[in-house]
Amino acid sequence: MVYAKLMLLNAIDVGLFKRGMLEEDKTRHAEVEALVDSGTTLIVLPRSLCEQLGLDYVQTRDIELADGKPQRAEIVGPVEIRFDGRLSVTNAVVLGNEVLLGSIPLEEMDVVIDPKRQRLIVNPEHPDFPRLKVKLVRS
Repeated sequence: MVYAKLMLLNAIDVGLFKRGMLEEDKTRHAEVEALVDSGTTLIVLPRSLCEQLGLDYVQTRDIELADGKPQRAEIVGPVEIRFDGRLSVTNAVVLGNEVLLGSIPLEEMDVVIDPKRQRLIVNPEHPDFPRLKVKLVRS
């Protein structure tokens, strides 16, 4: 099991700060220890953390738990995820009592699990800047 220290921010607050409409110390944020779970799609946050960050309700979605059981869950956002100079902005699933960092933010931040040291690291193939994969479609 791999855990990573993340900084989570309300992405709307970050946007307001960048526009000079909110002081930086008023941006809602939290430093958390997250379980890195590549089998999860988004980031999963406990309700109390979503409330602390002031994340807005987006919709209710059907989800599938790790044991295959279906469940309905709220989606909130947007949340900005920061790790070791990398960032991802995404919505979050409200569920459980632990932060789970899923595959979409992992891919967007271009970070990988180092199984030898059991930790999350910046992709050593792209140490300076994250790289996204995009397929070009030709007409």
